[in-house]
Amino acid sequence: MFDLIIKKGMAVLPDAVEMVDIAVKNGVIAAMAPTIDERAAREINALGQYVLPGMVDVHMHLSEPGRTEWEGYRTGTQAMAAGGITSFAEMPLNQIPCTTDVPSLEIKLKAAEGQCWVDYAPMGGLVPWNLKDLAPLADAGVAAFKAFVATCGSGKPGDFKNVTDFELFRGAREIAKKDGLLIVHCENATITDGLGAEARSAGETSLSAYVASRPIFTEVEAVHRVLMIAEAAGCRIHIAHCSCPEAIEEVERAKARGVDASFESCPHYFLLATEDLDAIGPKAKCSPPIRDRAHQRRMWELFGDGRIEMLVSDHSPCTFDLKASPNAFDAWGGISGCQNCVDAMFDEAVLKRGISPVVLARALASNAARRFRLKGKGEIALGMDADLTFIDPSQTYVLTADHLLYKNKFSAYEGRKIGCRIVRTLVRGEEVWSLQNGPSARPIGRRMQIG
Repeated sequence: MFDLIIKKGMAVLPDAVEMVDIAVKNGVIAAMAPTIDERAAREINALGQYVLPGMVDVHMHLSEPGRTEWEGYRTGTQAMAAGGITSFAEMPLNQIPCTTDVPSLEIKLKAAEGQCWVDYAPMGGLVPWNLKDLAPLADAGVAAFKAFVATCGSGKPGDFKNVTDFELFRGAREIAKKDGLLIVHCENATITDGLGAEARSAGETSLSAYVASRPIFTEVEAVHRVLMIAEAAGCRIHIAHCSCPEAIEEVERAKARGVDASFESCPHYFLLATEDLDAIGPKAKCSPPIRDRAHQRRMWELFGDGRIEMLVSDHSPCTFDLKASPNAFDAWGGISGCQNCVDAMFDEAVLKRGISPVVLARALASNAARRFRLKGKGEIALGMDADLTFIDPSQTYVLTADHLLYKNKFSAYEGRKIGCRIVRTLVRGEEVWSLQNGPSARPIGRRMQIG
């Protein structure tokens, strides 16, 4: 007898959308067929709903410990479950201490234990002082290593810090010895810092002025440089949050010449444009910044062609006061968005633009799971974990703050009309959130194995 059978849903499979029954046993997909007549302990009627592989979010910031008032595991992972995210790889910064050695990794894992509604994997950081710690972190099973060539960090003890090109090269060589994956935030620090200082001196305060201080060429130049450094070091490289087609094209050119490279983008680069930002305010501040509508249109063209490898949330929350400054240059740079990656993108991509749900599922789940070597994740297929998201395309709602499960309930998407609704999320066959009941009573998330 199966533990669960999902009946009559439109399953988004690796290469097609098919109406099939899905049977689950011991947390994995055990059978799929047009009709499954065997008995099960539970049954879900998914008629009229799309059943997608749960989103695999490989760019997530949670701030516990050290800045838990920004976002903790409990609220953050409940919001993920409500948003159709069933597993995530967590960035090594925003919490204090940042995850840059094995002792700080152990602190992070202890904080996560028993508090997660979805499955998780930690990352390590590459910072100026931790070259000797990279191999032990790899041996401890981190999913990847994150580095910044843009300026970052508060200067507080235990906080993160960007690297020089030489430090990046040395770190990449060490990570390559362990066949690790290096993720880099690519913006030219010297130019963006200089342009930002000039804008401040001129009295600029708007979010559009902030965007102008981080022009596209500063992102593209850094992407090109980082790819060359990784190529010389023989390191697997992943470019974080590409905001524009030009950055993506740099990655594609590197891959064409044999570099083991990949990239991600984020829903906010598809859902928002520079022209929207001053009305929204600092809730929409991030870096690289959100580009103009002309670039957004080109991003959608790439998406329709299946050229967006991965979509990630880059959920980077903070407290209300850090977003309250009328000067955009002073506000915290990060978007709280994980709860609306899946439904807003399904609405815009599938329902409004006719892009195949298969293309969307590859970007949200399959490609990330493969690149980050997350076993059992990212596809609706036999033997895979039953991590599933159910979307009702007939429901429409307007997002308001009271829908949000974040610790600090604000979002750049407030007021947005979304033409579909997530109604249920399963992790390994267990319901962790439903529209009817909210988050499940107990957290079942566990650490994922890499390999």
